[in-house]
Amino acid sequence: MGTKFIISVIGMFLVTYIPRFMPVYGLTKIELPQAVKSFLEYVPVAVLSALLFPVIFIKDEKLFLDLSNVYLLSAIPTFIAAYFTRKLFTPVVVGIVSYVILSYIIK
Repeated sequence: MGTKFIISVIGMFLVTYIPRFMPVYGLTKIELPQAVKSFLEYVPVAVLSALLFPVIFIKDEKLFLDLSNVYLLSAIPTFIAAYFTRKLFTPVVVGIVSYVILSYIIK
């Protein structure tokens, strides 16, 4: 391996690691205001919604609300399981099982 390669790998490491490390390092030393804390509570829900809703509701760049939408039908029992159990494992299992069963029934 050449020197340029090693320098490139070290540079890529620093460019990737520093932006991830600095907020964690900086935020441990300061106390965030309550308004910022309450705002940050909604970030996981917003990110998860942004990831899930296009998969569930959109097909071929159009809204897909049909009884043949396996993703939508399997999301219903998954959301119900998540609401009542408030755990991670149960909704994941319910989602996988309902998707597999519904995909065999519908397709």
